[in-house]
Amino acid sequence: MFLKCLAAAAVCLVVGAGSVAAAQDVPLAAYGRLPTLEGVEISPDGDMLAVTVTNGEQRVLTVRKLDGTMVAGLNMGEGKLRNVQWASQDHLLVFSSQATKVREVTGGVQEYYMAVDFNLATGKQTALLGNEKSAMNVVLSMPMVRVMDGAPHALVEGVRFVDNVGVNTLYRINLATGVTRVADYSGEPSTDSWLVDLDGKPVAMSLYNQEKGVWTLKMKIGGRWQDVDAINTPMGSYGLSGFGRDGKSVLVRLTNDKNETFLREYGADGSKTELAQGDQLDGLLHDPSDLRLLGGVSLIGDKLSYTFFDPKTQATWDAVTRAFKNERVSLASWSRDRRKVVVEVDSAAIGPGYALVDLDAKTAKWLGMIYRDVPAAGVSPVRPIRYKAKDGLEITGYLTLPRGKDPKNLPLVVLPHGGPEGRDTPGFDWWSQALASRGYAVLQPNFRGSEGFGWDFIAAGFGQWGKAMQTDLSDGVRDLAAQGLIDPKRVCIVGASYGGYAALAGATLDKGVYRCAVSVAGPSDLKRMLADENRGRRSVDNSTLRYWLRFMGADGLKDPDLVAISPARLADKVEIPILLIHGKDDTVVPLVQSQVMASALKQAGKPVEFVSLDGEDHWLSSGATRLTMLSSVVTFLEKNNPPN
Repeated sequence: MFLKCLAAAAVCLVVGAGSVAAAQDVPLAAYGRLPTLEGVEISPDGDMLAVTVTNGEQRVLTVRKLDGTMVAGLNMGEGKLRNVQWASQDHLLVFSSQATKVREVTGGVQEYYMAVDFNLATGKQTALLGNEKSAMNVVLSMPMVRVMDGAPHALVEGVRFVDNVGVNTLYRINLATGVTRVADYSGEPSTDSWLVDLDGKPVAMSLYNQEKGVWTLKMKIGGRWQDVDAINTPMGSYGLSGFGRDGKSVLVRLTNDKNETFLREYGADGSKTELAQGDQLDGLLHDPSDLRLLGGVSLIGDKLSYTFFDPKTQATWDAVTRAFKNERVSLASWSRDRRKVVVEVDSAAIGPGYALVDLDAKTAKWLGMIYRDVPAAGVSPVRPIRYKAKDGLEITGYLTLPRGKDPKNLPLVVLPHGGPEGRDTPGFDWWSQALASRGYAVLQPNFRGSEGFGWDFIAAGFGQWGKAMQTDLSDGVRDLAAQGLIDPKRVCIVGASYGGYAALAGATLDKGVYRCAVSVAGPSDLKRMLADENRGRRSVDNSTLRYWLRFMGADGLKDPDLVAISPARLADKVEIPILLIHGKDDTVVPLVQSQVMASALKQAGKPVEFVSLDGEDHWLSSGATRLTMLSSVVTFLEKNNPPN
């Protein structure tokens, strides 16, 4: 058991720590199946919770009062539930996705997103844009909710066909009546996002010209759309970041000449104001009542920090976090008046779960563990680490040590993150925890190119696929070996997406470090990957191509450097066993990338195993296939790098 007390309150939160079973006694399924709780959203008035729970492959959205009384439920079956949003006390917007066969797309599938209005009073479900003329039944982003004439409305970005060209179009849907209308016909083929004021009127539009690499901001000034700003940004659109501090100015995250990010507010007349401290705010938080920017959250190094402009709101959040001292606390949702707060509490002792804090009643109520079947004894300790790469650059990361094992000469799994411009964070990670439960130490390095450590650190990764980004990983292995923590002769590398590429590069470009490698949905032939991306976009010059080429360090598809860092072209150099795992419905890295690698290895007479996952996407959204992936990885590791 562990005990947490809310500051200035006599009421404490008691959470069961689970059984005393050893980590190795916890079945892999406890880590590999879908989280028991996938999300908790509190209603605007703070008297109901929308809770997403799983039971095997089934996802169920339940709506209950704070005392646990059931109000409504929605069985999503095996559907991929992505998000839930309260539109009013009686309406929930449910955001899901599914892979659909599309002939023109490489790999044959495309992931489409849909939204449904769930009326709690009637139990009726209504698909947004389900029957709209000249439109697809898909949405391009989470709806913007506004109350107009006393009725909740959803402002939805959809696809309307104009002369056989799909245009991002803004629709206005009255959730009380179901009436759907086009909110504005001004969208263009290059429009990528909209912003709507409190009265439901469109006030800003973001456009991006892929070929020219130019972002344009349009605003409704004097009753007509006017160009307010245009900036050359070859790596992609700036989009829109909501409203500014007054709830009326338009907020955009930009990049200056030094490649430093900052927030700019555009006034109703098009005037520009740079926001102090804007570079320190990553995830932005807005007040749904008046749309003003409240503040944001940042992860700087290992510290998760929330910053609010309003001292009262900051004091509210500080009171919440004091209830969970020394734990990693993040905001899940809060009521409109911000007096009832749902938080995710990631405890180093027992793992992550959800709690409800009532600031008026000065109580904290535990709602449940996210991974219910992982006991405290199945949670291995995670420590932050630092080491120097061979060129002197400091690399940080996290080391998970198997619980109950003497931290000396341990077998190691290097688990690089995806992106590559992503990052690993402190706290519970189901994959590394599962591997640690089997006796492996797990290294998760934030190699150069990772986000969260400043622009210079990201830029240090440009042109470093298969090069310094790769040796940053093996430099971490050497550092741990020098400390005596791991056995350098018992190291394997496992990763997904870019991490899957890094695993294959570890077997072909940075040889002699690893005993085996596992690539989950990893790119293997970079030239083909980029060519297929262009084909799917029907373009030979676009921001996606430019982004990848910058990281890969190539001048174009014909650059021989792409071949030199493509593992599928280097299969004859492989000297270790390789396991390939890939979802058949992957729309990010198509299945063909693993098929090409498997074929090249077989032709070269190299040991390879290939597991394809039916109906699975890039994110391992299905519990059954996620567990298949994890079980296959552990079986492969235990065969080629036994933990004992």
